[in-house]
Amino acid sequence: MVSSDEPTAGSMAAIAVLADDLRRGMYEFIRRARRPIGRDEAAAAVGISRKLAAFHLDKLVDAGLLCARFEPVGGIRKVGRTPKVYEPTDAHIGVSIPPRRPDLLADILLDAVLTEGDQETAIEAAMRTAHERGHRLGTEERIRSRPGRLGAERALTRTEDVLARYGFEPDRETPTCVRLRNCPFHPLTARSPQLVCGLNHAFLRGFLAGLEARSVEAVLEPRPGECCVALRST
Repeated sequence: MVSSDEPTAGSMAAIAVLADDLRRGMYEFIRRARRPIGRDEAAAAVGISRKLAAFHLDKLVDAGLLCARFEPVGGIRKVGRTPKVYEPTDAHIGVSIPPRRPDLLADILLDAVLTEGDQETAIEAAMRTAHERGHRLGTEERIRSRPGRLGAERALTRTEDVLARYGFEPDRETPTCVRLRNCPFHPLTARSPQLVCGLNHAFLRGFLAGLEARSVEAVLEPRPGECCVALRST
């Protein structure tokens, strides 16, 4: 399980599991160990019984924070049942309210650095990459949903569904206008509004192009505390 900073049910459940001091202590111990840990060792680390440790460890597994398997502890096979060992998963649990997506912005900028052409400036490469990333997302949504020909209102509905997952908090202000009430790249926007708003605009224009939503356009309409882009019928 890998979560974004959007507060999904999975990320909230994992945080709830870690709210217990014993579970959090065992989880931190197992992460630091960097090797499979058995129930006896996990129990000793926090000073509880093996049976109680097994209960808490299985809760961590259910939350996607640990994975479990059966193998000899330390590679030494003994007589009897092979013990259960635990290791951390690659889960990243992040909750931000309102949702933030610095990972998406970082991916765009990294791709821009890796693909910058000889005739491009760094900013031009970033804008191109943001448009390409948005176009890919729009194309994937069109393939997934097969919406056919999209008029303005249906295009905005499809766009709302997708952008909500990316933390934009879309709001249907009118039948032909969607305002994006949250900027998932804030507070980076405050450091360089021209760059970040430009990337946002390019990403959303690319999304609409990939979705083949020709009856809708992304326009720059900055408002305090909101995304700088609105989606309007053409």
